[in-house]
Amino acid sequence: MLIDSPHVLTDIARSAQGIAAMAALILGILWLLPFLSGHSYDVFGRRPRDKDSLSIPDGPLGLPIVGSFPFLTHYPELTLHKWRKRFGPLYSMWLGNQLFVIVSDPGIAKDLMVTNGAVFSSRKEMFIKSQIVFAGRGITATPYNDRWRKHRRIATGWLNLRAVIDYSNVLDYEATVMMKNLYLTGKGGDAPINPQPHAGRCSLNNMLTIVFGTRTDSIDNPLVSRALMLSREFMNCTGPVSNLVDFVTPLQWLPTSMSIRGKRLHKDLVETYGGMIKDIERRMNAGGTVPDCLAKTMILSRQEEELDHLDMAILASAFMIGGVETTASIMQWFSALIPAYPDIQLKAQVELDRVVGRDRLPTVEDEQNLPFCHAIIKEVERCHNPFWLGTPHVASEDFVYEGHYIPKDTVVILNTYSMHHDPERHVNPHDFDPERYIKDSTNNTESANLANPYDRDHWMFGAGRRICPGMIVAEREIWLAISRMLWAFDMVEIPEEPIDLKEYDGLSGRSPVPFRIKLIPRHENVAKVLGLEQLKSVVESEILNV
Repeated sequence: MLIDSPHVLTDIARSAQGIAAMAALILGILWLLPFLSGHSYDVFGRRPRDKDSLSIPDGPLGLPIVGSFPFLTHYPELTLHKWRKRFGPLYSMWLGNQLFVIVSDPGIAKDLMVTNGAVFSSRKEMFIKSQIVFAGRGITATPYNDRWRKHRRIATGWLNLRAVIDYSNVLDYEATVMMKNLYLTGKGGDAPINPQPHAGRCSLNNMLTIVFGTRTDSIDNPLVSRALMLSREFMNCTGPVSNLVDFVTPLQWLPTSMSIRGKRLHKDLVETYGGMIKDIERRMNAGGTVPDCLAKTMILSRQEEELDHLDMAILASAFMIGGVETTASIMQWFSALIPAYPDIQLKAQVELDRVVGRDRLPTVEDEQNLPFCHAIIKEVERCHNPFWLGTPHVASEDFVYEGHYIPKDTVVILNTYSMHHDPERHVNPHDFDPERYIKDSTNNTESANLANPYDRDHWMFGAGRRICPGMIVAEREIWLAISRMLWAFDMVEIPEEPIDLKEYDGLSGRSPVPFRIKLIPRHENVAKVLGLEQLKSVVESEILNV
């Protein structure tokens, strides 16, 4: 259509001017928002106007309105590491209207989150995660209050050491099933394989058994792709630098793509995991047999604990998200990383042959006698922690730490990437070197409770009162999967398909980009121990006929 009327052109020009004026007004309001909301910092969040002449920790100069957010959209851990080198182990940054204090030192982490845990154990109720996706529930998102204590108590009942011991047979079974599937899918070492979906299903089945008393039968089961998609979408929507909506209040008044995604994710979580709870309740009401699981516990104690359906659905969702992403990602990083280190593989396999032999799979009880395998896992967790930023804590009151003012409601977060790559603690920190842990016999729980925080192995599970409650079960899952992969296979990189360890999928929770390797059985007993000897003979016969 041609516009040739001067009146039409004038109207368009006036409309454009009106839009520009409205945009300028909105920007002006956003610029003044920190002052209008009562914060006593400048627009960049650098200093308080007056707090007994103390200032918040120094940090990068952000942009108006958005603060430092635009600098954290690509490889954000590297940017935060650069700022740690410039501003020190305790610095601040401004994301929208939210002040962050970044902790990059184990001693400071312990001082704030353990010694002063009463001040730094709450959570900031982020708009997308807390208000939309979890609807004010969820043990990872809830502030430090009675609801959190109740949900944490229920969760701990299924994640403490005694509970984990009770269902260790489940963890053992799923790890063995994964070995079988890797063997079969890889055709006994003849076909390339991407181990990632198998690791994801292994972790998923463990959590499905714990939470719902069920499991999936193959990686092609629709629940596998759906559950893994929900976990990844949650991480991509709710991480500390995943979206700007959390930190620019007027964006929360608009139907942004992120808020729409958050509402869709909430609906999908409630339909998927809340629906599974309803199915279990129907079976119980009909007199059917339901295995002991978290869902059954919540249903039976619903009145006593004052749980509504949404409480149960979100608590189950928190288990499924938190229990799948971490363990699966570590298994995946191991599988992507270890083919480049045949000498490390061989040393671990020599240790396994000496301690375990070739007639059985390694077990949880073997770990204390396999220090090099133990060290490999700790080094993978240090190098490729899926969560380069810990789950955010928040200051529940004004606090002064070594001359630095940390105002109430400041988000305090662990920069685990810098803590894991500090050359003063880890010589040549970017090298994969399990030897650095060879004398560390502690498990993750023991290490997290060491008096000297600088002796702690890694900070993957957080710190203080909000440390991950699933740490014990995650550690056992990871040990069984990785030790058995080392026992069963030579993991070999495909020359035409180099593995990229610098790129990754995900924002808050990271996993390797898709890759393929070959898993070559190490000896004849692998098929026998896995119960696949007869099938192995059939496969070999088919290969000879071809």
